[in-house]
Amino acid sequence: MKRTVLALALSLGLVFGVAFADYHASMPATVVDIATSSEDFSILVQAVVTADLAGALSGEGPFTVFAPTNDAFVAALEALGITAEELLASPDLGAILTYHVVAGKLMAADVLAAIEAGGGSVMVETLNGASITVEVVDGNVVIDGTATVTVVDLEAGNGVVHVIDAVILPPSN
Repeated sequence: MKRTVLALALSLGLVFGVAFADYHASMPATVVDIATSSEDFSILVQAVVTADLAGALSGEGPFTVFAPTNDAFVAALEALGITAEELLASPDLGAILTYHVVAGKLMAADVLAAIEAGGGSVMVETLNGASITVEVVDGNVVIDGTATVTVVDLEAGNGVVHVIDAVILPPSN
């Protein structure tokens, strides 16, 4: 009986160990890898490369990235009355992009816990140095009152990506 229990325990440990290893082997190495693996982020990737942030965001981290989709960038460009080329040439590009990044790995559960602890909203400092406001509005997590989180917890070895439906802009100085 003891041998059977021991064999079962070892078998389960091996199965779960292999499953855990497979999951981590397939996990993207970096938050940049997540963005480059989807055409939905091609404008974001182009901006990150142009701003020379790909190397930093491929570093050890951990990072939490609130990643706007191509549709979000198109809407922002239209609202700002500029072209993608003008955005990419903007001296503010790095500041805009780092406003979408937080130091640390903040999973959705962590964000929701912080919002609850904050009484309905929480201020989170970005790598830009300015803080974003994160709150729950009509059951959705919203950043700075404009960007809704649409996909959560895309994990990478150096952090996590949450997809948002709008580009958030840092406060003007």
